[in-house]
Amino acid sequence: MYPEPMIAPFREELTSAGVEETRTAQDVEKAVTGTEGTVMVVVNSVCGCAAGRMRPGVKMAMKHPAKPERVITVFAGQDREATDKARSYFTGYMPSSPSIGILQQGKLVYMMERSQIERSTPELIAGELTSAFEKLCTKV
Repeated sequence: MYPEPMIAPFREELTSAGVEETRTAQDVEKAVTGTEGTVMVVVNSVCGCAAGRMRPGVKMAMKHPAKPERVITVFAGQDREATDKARSYFTGYMPSSPSIGILQQGKLVYMMERSQIERSTPELIAGELTSAFEKLCTKV
């Protein structure tokens, strides 16, 4: 585990864009089960593809008029119970960091795995997410 001061900027990069940080399994469960509509779950990490691709892509996508009712994040390798709980909703997928899932009524309806993130750009990630938002979410 990295010391908290070292990873705080990585957390803030998403929270400053309106993504809600969930640090316990209970926080994740409340967000998923307590939200009508869609919940996007972002599994953040310290890796280069999270920094150079995923976080900037999510920030771009959050500006789209159609977006999930709630967007939460967990930090892999830091908030282990929260990350495990988030990943428990990603049925049929191996754990990976970073990754992004969109849930409706607690069921996974969209998944972007690390392998997709690694070979993408922030713009492509934002485009993929906003396409999913258009199909699955309401316009704000």
